[in-house]
Amino acid sequence: LFPYTTLFRSDRKEKTQKEKVSSKVLNEIFFYSRVILTALIITFAVNNYIAVNAKVPTGSMETTVMSGDRIVINRLAYFSEPPKRGDIISFKFPDNEKKNYLKRIIALPNETIEGKDGVIYIDGEPLENDFTSIIMKDDFGPYTVPEDSYFVMGDNRNNSYDSRYWNHKFVPFSSIIGKAEFSYYPTFKIDRK
Repeated sequence: LFPYTTLFRSDRKEKTQKEKVSSKVLNEIFFYSRVILTALIITFAVNNYIAVNAKVPTGSMETTVMSGDRIVINRLAYFSEPPKRGDIISFKFPDNEKKNYLKRIIALPNETIEGKDGVIYIDGEPLENDFTSIIMKDDFGPYTVPEDSYFVMGDNRNNSYDSRYWNHKFVPFSSIIGKAEFSYYPTFKIDRK
């Protein structure tokens, strides 16, 4: 009887240790699953509602934002105030909403914009701060910007496919993804206009 009891106790002890190890492994799996799930939820929420990370594919905003720069777009920038002239925005391209573009707001709702002899005119007055030193070669307009829409241009005026050339010339407010706040790669840079 004694050897059988010892064997039984030993077997029970082994079983208890296995259960403890198994329980510990399950707890760790559960813990790390929660951490990963929480990180995914936070990433989803930040990316869809707060900010988005984007890579600039073209040189249309040079020399302000260079091709290959990585930038952060603030999705909440226009939650409490409207976009302003000079803001660099990310938006759904009006001629193909599957594409996202990055350009600078030049004309606001209800303004008339025209480009003549390298000068941009807003409501007949020359634009004081053109945000770039590049002199534009092509004339355009006049175009009157509809309510809740914006006329945008790239800072690289002679190498930018922007509102001047699109079929749907204006960016509706509803198509704006957010405001470009800063570039962080390859160098950190904030656009101060």
